Amino acid sequence: MLDLAMHLRLLRLALTTLLAAATLACPAELLPRGSSGLDPIRHRDFLQVAIRNGPLTYYEGAQGPTGFEYELLHRFARSLGVSLSVTSHTAIADVYDDITTRNADFAAGALSLDADRTDVRYSQPLLELQPLVVYRRGLSPVRTLDDLLDLRIGTVAGSGSAEALARQQQTVPALGWREAENLSVADLLEMVERDDLDAAVLYSHQFTLNRLFFPNVERGFALGRPQTLVWAFADDAPLTLQAAANAFIRRQRQNGGLDTLIGRYFGHDAYLEYVGARLFIRHVGQRLPAFVPDFKAAARDTGFDWRLLAALGYQESHWEPDATSPTGVRGLMMLTHPTAREVGIDDRLDPAQSIDGGARYLRHIESRLDEAIQEPDRTFMALAAYNVGLGHLFDARAIVRQRGGNPDRWADVREALPLLAQREWYSQARHGYARGGEPVIYVRNVRRYYEILKYVQRSQQQFDRLGERVLEADEIAPLDVVAPLL
Repeated sequence: MLDLAMHLRLLRLALTTLLAAATLACPAELLPRGSSGLDPIRHRDFLQVAIRNGPLTYYEGAQGPTGFEYELLHRFARSLGVSLSVTSHTAIADVYDDITTRNADFAAGALSLDADRTDVRYSQPLLELQPLVVYRRGLSPVRTLDDLLDLRIGTVAGSGSAEALARQQQTVPALGWREAENLSVADLLEMVERDDLDAAVLYSHQFTLNRLFFPNVERGFALGRPQTLVWAFADDAPLTLQAAANAFIRRQRQNGGLDTLIGRYFGHDAYLEYVGARLFIRHVGQRLPAFVPDFKAAARDTGFDWRLLAALGYQESHWEPDATSPTGVRGLMMLTHPTAREVGIDDRLDPAQSIDGGARYLRHIESRLDEAIQEPDRTFMALAAYNVGLGHLFDARAIVRQRGGNPDRWADVREALPLLAQREWYSQARHGYARGGEPVIYVRNVRRYYEILKYVQRSQQQFDRLGERVLEADEIAPLDVVAPLL
């Protein structure tokens, strides 16, 4: 049970959130100019946010700053009519220091609601974070707290995952672990993989997006209840900014913007099975580098992201230049002879020609789609047609219309494509029978490979560690020991 002090802290958090919401009489972008919390921001023309650096929150990507919370913060700043400025930190404590010293308007970066903090207020929830125990493959299964007692456990100090361990220690006093504030999730998982730790506690979405790079780390069990991802405001800061943030979060939840962003960053929980993960990572390291210049050249000529073209090539041939199917489809991009002739390819087994031809064929398909189809649905449908043909894609869109759906949405077309294998539907279709389930799986796989390649690129330092780099002793030293209570 929660003690009285904890009840009071939770009640205080609830009251400040309700009070902030009560100050909001209209949407944030229409708040009166006299609002004391927003006037300084609008006067300086930018929102200053302290954020924790990480591949899911904020990082410098190939096209500039990006990340789940960065994108959400950028939308919020735009709703206020100002630009966004961020100060990036590694340690959670530094993020909080920036707002308590008024060097930032508020803080973000995978912060969880902490009822013990009395110097900050929190926004409405962005999403829930589930602390998760992971362990090294080959150990006895780790399913309960008792299974952890003889293991070397690590986590990030000052994070919600460390707090989750501390809560469990109250009921299992023999539980102890090691922690460090400046550890990244990748560092933590590598330490488990390399036998410097037996287990670690992190958030489930962090493991989802990192597990492909650490195939010797197993999912264990959820540790305690989910925690809440929030933005943090100084306790003595004006309530109007917090109220504007809460209104913005509500609108993003209502209009689907938040779900779309969550899906983009956290929605790929079943990338590949263990064997497929190892194979893909091996091929990324061993096969892909030889073809990157060709993919980038084709991308410059056609306007596609080179990583999308690479993902398509992997789905087609696993980047095998001399791949040949029983039906005569050949080459890295698996072009038919008529298609190769159509795009001017003489040698389908030449990887540069194949990649160039595949990219131009994909662009040709995309150009024939209805102009009303918007991204990313447009790319998904072009990929489906690359696999099954434009005629069958058009038939599936006709079925969507017949069923009262939206033929411009991939989600609706994805549901209709498998119907082309059923007599009831293909007998009415202009182009007849098709194994319509295959392009659905095809697009799903290409999307997964694409997301993985993007993640690899933006985490190049982590990807470099996929080799046999050995962690030096001084890299492990910063972990502090949290001893059992017994």
